[in-house]
Amino acid sequence: MNVNEIRHITVVGAGLMGHGIAQEFALAGYQVQLHSRSEASLHQATLNIQQNLERLIGFGMTTREQAELVPARIHTSTVLKAAVEDADIVFESVYEDLDLKRDIFGQLDKLCPAHTILASNTSSLMPSAFATATQRADKVLVAHYANPPYLIPLVEIVPSGQTSDATVATVADLLKKIGKRTIVVQQEVPGFVLNRLQGALLREALWLVENDIATPQDVDVAIKNSIGRRWAVAGIFEIFEIAGWDLLLAIAEGLFPHLASSSEVSPLLKSKVERGELGVKTGKGFYEWTPEAAEELKQRIAKALVKLEKEA
Repeated sequence: MNVNEIRHITVVGAGLMGHGIAQEFALAGYQVQLHSRSEASLHQATLNIQQNLERLIGFGMTTREQAELVPARIHTSTVLKAAVEDADIVFESVYEDLDLKRDIFGQLDKLCPAHTILASNTSSLMPSAFATATQRADKVLVAHYANPPYLIPLVEIVPSGQTSDATVATVADLLKKIGKRTIVVQQEVPGFVLNRLQGALLREALWLVENDIATPQDVDVAIKNSIGRRWAVAGIFEIFEIAGWDLLLAIAEGLFPHLASSSEVSPLLKSKVERGELGVKTGKGFYEWTPEAAEELKQRIAKALVKLEKEA
């Protein structure tokens, strides 16, 4: 199957990521089935999609005429068989639990047509773990979106050792067709590329705070006003090509032995979670949050992402 043969797309899971993925494909003109186990979840997903589309209109990323076509292209269902029986590709986006995802992939394998590609939006689990729950390992892979999926262009494609080149090419072509930018992760590795890079920076940031070297606020100020600005327009290899690898070698020899390298989860992170200080969702994390402050942050991020995309 090639990209031009894909007509029907199903998204299983209508939560934080799932509704955004469904929205993108519908906005691109595809018929989309959006599945969830509850009508309440589907109702909330519909409301979220409407809000997202209004934001995109406000940002100048789509027109009202285009946005008004989206609801008729998204068909919701709590019945998995009905949602996937005509699917050419399924994007699974449920809770990050291996047993749950394996169970769903096993059901999808039985309910979907033989040609259907099965993709998981997992952020860390290996595609081979899902492939073994099916009889179509050559058509199983990970398509990892970043949040919010309708504003972040990157999707990581992660094949298992059994995924066919044709499957990888079809998924990459489909995502590029709707305006995404893709990378193919060459080998299965926990966290893939994006979350490994993010995790390395987070580990060092937590270490700096734990050891009273900097406050969380100062770490954020440092990132936002230096490397964060550079990374928005150039990657780490591009930036260091300018600096010169001889200089970077000299810096690395003096710095790397002192970087945080523990394989244990940060005690500071554990204590935050134990106290219920989870961030925006509880009103407190490393910052204090009101609903208004949280919305201001989300809007600030969204506006910056839109500006970068327009300038790309």
